[in-house]
Amino acid sequence: MIYLENIIQAGDYVLIVYGDRGRWLVQVKEGETFHTNKGFIQFDSIIGKPNGTSVLSSKENTFQIFAPTPADFLQKTIRKTQIVYPKDASFILIQTGIGPGSRVVEAGAGSGGLTSVLAYYVRPTGKIYSYEVNEQFYKKAQKTLARAQLGTFVEFKNQDISEGINEKNVDSVVLDLPQPWDIIPEAEKALKCGGTFASLSPTIIQVQNTVEKLREHEFGDVNTYELLLRPWKISIHKGTFVATRPKTQMIGHSGFLTFARKLCK
Repeated sequence: MIYLENIIQAGDYVLIVYGDRGRWLVQVKEGETFHTNKGFIQFDSIIGKPNGTSVLSSKENTFQIFAPTPADFLQKTIRKTQIVYPKDASFILIQTGIGPGSRVVEAGAGSGGLTSVLAYYVRPTGKIYSYEVNEQFYKKAQKTLARAQLGTFVEFKNQDISEGINEKNVDSVVLDLPQPWDIIPEAEKALKCGGTFASLSPTIIQVQNTVEKLREHEFGDVNTYELLLRPWKISIHKGTFVATRPKTQMIGHSGFLTFARKLCK
C-alpha cells in the first residue's frame, strides 16, 4: 500500500474498477492476465503506467486502475472474523487522534483489517502493538499486513492481552473484543495521561459493562456512538439523471463505538 512513485509496478496491488459494481483488488504480476466476463487485461499493459489509468479489455470495455486506499484493503480482506467497516475505522481515527508517530495498542486483530488501517495512519514513525490470542487469526493478520505492505509498522503478539500489556505510555488503546471491560485496568496502566481509549462492541450490554468499568477507573470524556451509512444511486442516461435515490441496501448497525480519555491522577 506504500507507493513511492505514482507508477504501477510489478508486485503492486491495484484496484480495478468497472462501472458501478465491478471492483477487484489484485496484485500485478508480470506475464499474467486478469480475467472477467467483460474481457481480460494483460498486466504487462499497465505496468509502468500511472495510477488512475483507464485501459480497454480484450472485449473493448473500459476499466479504471487505481492505487488502493486503506478502505479498499479493509473491504476486500478475506476473513473469517467480523470486519470493521471503513465508517467505523475512520471514526476511530478521528476520535482517538491516531496519526503519524502514534504508538497504539490494539487487541483482537482478527483478520488484520483494522490493524492495516491503523498502521497506514501511524506511518512513518509510529507503531501498532497488536495482541491476538487466536493463533489462526494471528497468522492471518500477519499475511494481511504483508499484503498491504504495512507489516514493518506492526509488532504482532500471539498472546492474551488480559494477562498484561507490555507497552507503557502509549497514545491509544483500541479494542475489538467480546469483553473489553476486562482489559480496562491494563489499558489504564498502558496509556499516557490524556491518552485515548476506543472499543467496538456489537451489543448495548457490552457497552454498558464497558462504560461502567471506565468510570470506575481513571477515565473521563466517556462517549458512545453508532454510525449508519446509506449510499445513494445516481444514474445518468444520455446526459439525463434517470434515478436519484437511496440504494435499497445500506450499512446499518455494525457495532457501538465507545471512547474515553485517561485522566491524570
